[in-house]
Amino acid sequence: MSEHIHLNVSLSIHEGKLNEFQAIAREMVEATQKEAGTLRYEWYLGRDGRRCQLIETYADADALLAHFGGPAVKEGVPKMMKTADVSEFEVYGNPGPEATAVLSDFGADIFLYWHGLGRR
Repeated sequence: MSEHIHLNVSLSIHEGKLNEFQAIAREMVEATQKEAGTLRYEWYLGRDGRRCQLIETYADADALLAHFGGPAVKEGVPKMMKTADVSEFEVYGNPGPEATAVLSDFGADIFLYWHGLGRR
């Protein structure tokens, strides 16, 4: 079983805020690049320019907590929330009790690993 934690965040971009949203996302990626435990931090923009999927993978719960304490979350998320709304937030894996509390405040649904197979 993998210790990786996966996040899938669905965002709805406010009308007329796409350029500002994209600039903030770029800043967040730049800040996140410095986090060794962040394995995946990818933004996918819908063709309509109004929806975005942020897909994140962390090595383990400690890496996720490090991300939460870093500038991408501390500085970027408050700015991002002025340009978009979270429409869905799903977490896959066990983020541990501390991160679970933070994720619950964001309204995240947490799915604990049950069964499966993964390849690298």
